[in-house]
Amino acid sequence: MEFRFRGLMAATYTPMHDDGTLNLDQVPPMVEHLQRSGVSGIYICGSTGEGMSLSSAERRAVAEAYVSAAAGRMTTVVQVGHNSLVEARSLAAHAGQIGADVVSATAPSYFKVDSVATLADSMAEVAAGAPKLPFYYYHIPSLTGASLDMVEFLRVGAERITNLAGLKYTTPMVHEYQACLEWESRRLDILWGCDEMLLSALVVGARGAIGSTYNVAAPLYRSIVENYENGDLAEARRLQFRSVQMIRTIYRYPFHAAMKQILTLLGIDCGCCRLPQRRLTPPQIAELKVDLERIGFFEW
Repeated sequence: MEFRFRGLMAATYTPMHDDGTLNLDQVPPMVEHLQRSGVSGIYICGSTGEGMSLSSAERRAVAEAYVSAAAGRMTTVVQVGHNSLVEARSLAAHAGQIGADVVSATAPSYFKVDSVATLADSMAEVAAGAPKLPFYYYHIPSLTGASLDMVEFLRVGAERITNLAGLKYTTPMVHEYQACLEWESRRLDILWGCDEMLLSALVVGARGAIGSTYNVAAPLYRSIVENYENGDLAEARRLQFRSVQMIRTIYRYPFHAAMKQILTLLGIDCGCCRLPQRRLTPPQIAELKVDLERIGFFEW
């Protein structure tokens, strides 16, 4: 299925109250913040959005809130991956019913996918829940364990998944990413998913990217893209290193809990993360702010 996304897409966070229940009142302010920052799309209930830690009913509620708030303003992608393919297919159907633009899914991760053919058959089951919507397979082998040849998946998947539009490619293998981009004269849309390596992806031809840190630093990444496109590679490298410094700083803490805290510092209260992700302690919150000030984050 022909579909192309261009620009930056934020993998959105799921706002929660301190007790871990959903705080959907914060979704419209989050969408406003992302639109102001210059992102062109949102990726809902992915790894960043703790989709795997939510019940299916909660995932539907989060998807409805984000799609409603973003309607007509930015591309909306709902991630529906689940260990139960029946449940994933139902979530895909729901995404279609509420007006999402795109459906995406991870591989099942408890019983590991053992071959490209099995992965293609599994994703065909899910994608069939919303046959009129573009479908992107979400390749993140560090979390799913599905470390398979993605060029081969494109070949097999294009035959078995009628609405396959591309991949969300989240692993730092730029050579394979480039091979996916160039497969059959760029037939499918391959979106980059490693924020700290955006410039590397641009060099081999990326035109769209999805990331967690676009929630808090989209203007930085937009500047990387603009300087690369204008031929100022030195400035693009300097800005990409700023991203690397930021991400290395955040990784000193439980990453997504720290990211939610940064959003709170920026005026968007996303609350805590659910177990098994740990919360930041009050001393860690204070240290995080100091560490970010030290690298000039709030001046960007």
